[in-house]
Amino acid sequence: MLDFAAYAGLFSAAFIAATIFPMQSEAILVGLILSDRYPLAGLLLVASVGNTLGAAVNWALGRGVERFRDSRWFPVTPEKLEKAQAWYRKYGKWSLLLAWLPVGGDAVTVAAGVMREPLWIFLILVFIGKASRYLALSAITLGIF
Repeated sequence: MLDFAAYAGLFSAAFIAATIFPMQSEAILVGLILSDRYPLAGLLLVASVGNTLGAAVNWALGRGVERFRDSRWFPVTPEKLEKAQAWYRKYGKWSLLLAWLPVGGDAVTVAAGVMREPLWIFLILVFIGKASRYLALSAITLGIF
């Protein structure tokens, strides 16, 4: 039961961290790695999938931007959204590899929805970027870097 709770907590933290709510999943991942009780591959997969699916929420918000844009809870200001759209127009879908960035990452995922990026391309590129970030963090935690 404890294993399920640990993985569910990591998934939830990673999911929420990628949405409009402020949260950090890295500390939870590092703590679970340092506990040496869970397979690293499982932790990386759970964190990466959770974070990617959370970013998909932002993509969906971008798809419905005209309905949500003026809502107080909308995660991106009009200025940030315009900047993210300009970035997205310039660098295209490849900018999704940087969706993990703490500043601008959420805006890029929303912009991808606004720009009508196909969901399957979005999911693949965001997963690669987010999994790479968690892999690098794991390597640093384990002293590999």
